Parts: sequence; C-alpha cells; structure tokens
Amino acid sequence: MSSRPQSVQIVEVGPRDGFQSIGPLIPTDRKIAIIEVLHAAGVTRVEATSFVSPKALPQLADAAEIVAAVEMLPGLDAQVLVPTVRHAERALAAGSRHLSAVLSVSERHNMGNVRRTPMESAADYAQMVALMPQDCKMRLNLATAFDCPHEGRVESKNTLALLEILVGATTEVEIALCDTTGRADPVQVGNLFSTAMDRFPGVSGWAFHGHDTYGLGAANALAAWNAGVRVFDAAVAGLGGCPFAPGATGNVASEDLVWMFENMGVGTGIDLDALVKVACDVCDLPGAQIGGRVRDAIGSRACLTKVV
Repeated sequence: MSSRPQSVQIVEVGPRDGFQSIGPLIPTDRKIAIIEVLHAAGVTRVEATSFVSPKALPQLADAAEIVAAVEMLPGLDAQVLVPTVRHAERALAAGSRHLSAVLSVSERHNMGNVRRTPMESAADYAQMVALMPQDCKMRLNLATAFDCPHEGRVESKNTLALLEILVGATTEVEIALCDTTGRADPVQVGNLFSTAMDRFPGVSGWAFHGHDTYGLGAANALAAWNAGVRVFDAAVAGLGGCPFAPGATGNVASEDLVWMFENMGVGTGIDLDALVKVACDVCDLPGAQIGGRVRDAIGSRACLTKVV
C-alpha cells in the first residue's frame, strides 16, 4: 500500500449529473458561478454539462454557453457527457476538448437512456473515437456496471464482455465503472475493478462513479481505491439522482470523499472548508436533491456565509 501514489483526483460532476435531475431551470450564469467557486476551492476537473436533446433534459440546453465559459478557467479540465456520436460532434463544435461517452451494460437501461442496445451504442462509441481530434481526451462511462434499476445485480462477466468490445476501439481512454443505482457493495466494487484492471492493462486510466443510495458511496470509493483506482466522480452536496434509474439518490458527496481521503493522508488538492461553503449554497437551489454527511457535520459555520 505504501508504494501507491498518495493522491487522488476528484471529478466534480454536480454541474452535470447533479443539475440534470433538477426541475426548475437554473440560470446559466448561476451554473457558471458555481463552477467558478468550485474551481477556486481547488477543483481541477469538472463534468461541466452534457450535450443531449434539450427536449429530454431541458436543464442542459445551455451546454454550449457553459462550455464557452468554463474553457476559460485556467487549469480546469472540463469534460462534457455525450451519449451519441451526433452529440459528440455538437460538443466538439462548441469547443469541448474532453468528451465523456456513456453507455450501459444493461440493455433495458441503455434502451431507456438512448433508445439503443448496448452493442449499437458500442458501435456508436467506436465512431466517436474515430472522429476525436488529436488534442482531445476521451472518458468512457460504463453505466450499470454493477447493478441495473430494472434487472438487479449485473454479473461481472457481462460487464467484462462489453469491456472487451469497447477496449477494442481504443485503450487511450479513461474508463469509469459506474454504480448507477448505488446498490453496489465494497466487495463487488473491489473485485470488479481488480479483475478489469488485470484483464485490460493497456487502458490509460480507471475511475469510479458511485451513488450513495444505501450510504455506501464512500465505502465503495475506498474499495475502488484499494484496487488501485485514483480518479473518483462526486457531486458537491451529494447532488444527483439519475432520471433513468428510478429510486437512485444522489452521487456520493464531494465533501465526503475529500474529508475521507485527506484524513487518510491521501491528497485531493481541494480546500475542504471552501468546498463545504459551496455545498451549503448549492443546497439552496430550488428542487435540488442533496445528500452527504460532512457538510452537516462541519458545515454549520460555513453555511453562515454564502459564496454564490
């Protein structure tokens, strides 16, 4: 354990995964302001928005405006979620330089999300890889890698079989295994990452995306860390709740992961007090579904001063 790097990267996904499930439209300038204060708190990577159908997710209809603003923040790596090659083309045209593709292991979930089978989405992903400019990066999110809201626990062999096809498109990618429902457990998470990382050693990097439905978000992140993962998705104030995963609550809270890792002696580069202040302000967003524990445990004094 001591030979492993003692730092992790937190990918702040609140501005995408958190905002997308909020009904009342958040003004674009408020979204940008939140990303700016997160950046000021030490967040160096954010999933800023998603290029999707405005009819399906009207909250994210301002994606191009968000990209134009956040690409100006120095040192910020702003990835954007793109479910199909058509939306990837829109994102690149808007100036995005870090795409975040997504497809599901579960056929039923993938059909509900993008109206395609996983194999059809895998073919679409291969097209996406082919059109990527040299100066752009790719992240691949494999949703329902552990559990499906409709079909229950996903067998690891199914996730690994789909990975076999996806890795064939490119190994120059960061792959995030996603606990879409929050029903995964630490043993399942640790085992799947260990197996996948051993089987596909050429992959550039691995990440974990977890939800906190059953209070295991941080525990599952720790299991992934013990397996060798060093990149973790999280949302400020535990925002979230997948609109295509009924019953799933928010993402694991960014402040919870920062508190856990920093107390373990694992650096995140994020100022916890500043992050808690942002989390307190985010809680005031109308319609926000929030979660997490650290904000309430240490945040009462921070909540007295709003930052956005």
